[in-house]
Amino acid sequence: MPIQFQHEAHQKIYEKVAQLAREIWGEMARFRDDAPAFLLDMGSAFVRVAVFPWGDDDAFVNARSWVICGAEIKPDLMHFLLRKNDDFRFGAFGLDSDNDIFFEHSIVGSTCDKLELKACVMAVLTTADRFDDEIQQRWGGTRAVDRTK
Repeated sequence: MPIQFQHEAHQKIYEKVAQLAREIWGEMARFRDDAPAFLLDMGSAFVRVAVFPWGDDDAFVNARSWVICGAEIKPDLMHFLLRKNDDFRFGAFGLDSDNDIFFEHSIVGSTCDKLELKACVMAVLTTADRFDDEIQQRWGGTRAVDRTK
């Protein structure tokens, strides 16, 4: 199924982001055929970069890495994640509807440039790669690299 866009700006911003991604990461960026998104991996982490519509005439770029799935969600883990969020310049940890731990950052699509896209994606990717082992050792769960084997 071809990629579906909500409006013209959504499509144009995705095309701009896709071109920037090709310039920055080349063939390492793996583009989806069915969604305005691409994947990158580094070490034991991967990031999904997706372009979502925002209103009727803009879009935003979201870089999300699932850090750990299936960890035991305890108060000390939540405290750890929230305290770490205070240290980050870009992005934050969160929990999805399955209680899987992710790290993500979003930027405005219409004003996104090459430097901002690279900073956003690399902040998410390096943070996920940095913390997945520590979180797994302390609270269990499965790292991204282990889910894809």
